[in-house]
Amino acid sequence: MRVLFFAHLQDVTGCAARELAFAAPVTGEQLWARLLEEYPGLACHRANVRLARDWDYVDAETRFTDRDEVALIPPVSGG
Repeated sequence: MRVLFFAHLQDVTGCAARELAFAAPVTGEQLWARLLEEYPGLACHRANVRLARDWDYVDAETRFTDRDEVALIPPVSGG
């Protein structure tokens, strides 16, 4: 699975993208657990970050596979 980090999350993780492998499909909770294990600095951002799979926002019931591209989308503002 390819995980993309946007905006200030790149500063927290030190990268724009990361490849992760799981033995079976995972829930959003399991994905977050793995990300927080590797990047503890994400913990304070979790409540405000949305997950998107293949460029569509997803809900808590979504299961992710190694074929997915998952983006962590922080709140954004624009004009």
